[in-house]
Amino acid sequence: MKSNRSMKACLLGAAMATCATLAPVAAQAWEPSKPVTFIIPAGTGGGADQMARFIQGVVAKNNLMSQPLVVVNKGGGAGAEGFLEVKKGAGDPHTIIITLSNLFTTPMATGVPFSWKDMTPVSMLALDQFVLWVNSSNTAKTAAEYIAEVKAADDKSKKMGGTGSKQEDQIITAALERVTTPKKFTYIPYKGGGAVATQLVGGHVDSTVNNPIEAVSHWKAGALRPLCIFDGKRSTYTEKVTADTAWSDIPTCKESGVDVEYQMLRGIFMSPGVKPEEVAYYVELMKKVMATEDWKQFMQNGAFNQTTMSGDEFKTWVANAEKTHHELMKEAGFLAPGQ
Repeated sequence: MKSNRSMKACLLGAAMATCATLAPVAAQAWEPSKPVTFIIPAGTGGGADQMARFIQGVVAKNNLMSQPLVVVNKGGGAGAEGFLEVKKGAGDPHTIIITLSNLFTTPMATGVPFSWKDMTPVSMLALDQFVLWVNSSNTAKTAAEYIAEVKAADDKSKKMGGTGSKQEDQIITAALERVTTPKKFTYIPYKGGGAVATQLVGGHVDSTVNNPIEAVSHWKAGALRPLCIFDGKRSTYTEKVTADTAWSDIPTCKESGVDVEYQMLRGIFMSPGVKPEEVAYYVELMKKVMATEDWKQFMQNGAFNQTTMSGDEFKTWVANAEKTHHELMKEAGFLAPGQ
């Protein structure tokens, strides 16, 4: 307890000054009081699934939470199942969701009553790349050679495997068809990026635009070959992935005469109506995850663009990304009536 003398000394200070020793104790920062559900609005094996489960492992390994982080896949309806689950849990701080481009494409393509504004943005973790992949048995060594192969084939005889319909993989495929015109791909949708890569390894499709992390193991095994990356510049990762090739050695698609760019959000959102201190908890949690050496290695293995942000900056980015996706979906003819 403060003595009378020290208390008097404080009171005798400047009238407007604050006496630190008498200041009220700040309220303890919020933290979860029960297990946190971590929703993946996609199937197993894909990029979002791998990232969410990796985060779960990093959190557990480093004791970053006092409560368990429980990963749940809710990929029904092209991810609508997961998004609507978060939307209906207004004010629930014990549910978070990892997002991908179906945050925008699913409501636009289906008309499901959902928008990113029905959730609370927390943090952008990274931007995920897309790569044009072929089976290693394919004679094409460059994107230009593969596009020439598509043009020389019968219309729609070339099969492009992708995750879901009217989502990012098919949007990129539609953009590629501007280059192959009048020849088109036969687009074949699968439930997750893992299945897409497996189908290409088995020769059931001719190409894919999988994320790096979804196909890297098959590249290392010599089963798949990357032709180009759908970014404006090459990857910055120079460490060799195979005996003689690094991510940075893969040319951009534009370098190869295929003028198509696309990157995908990997971010964290919460339910609507949560409190600022609850959002702040998860912002800090993700910062701790991203500060680990495990995360840095994960970023390199998956050739991620390590752009991160939160707060108003993140909200502005998401709003702009929504507009861009609307334009792409409209051009491809993928919008539902009224969208």
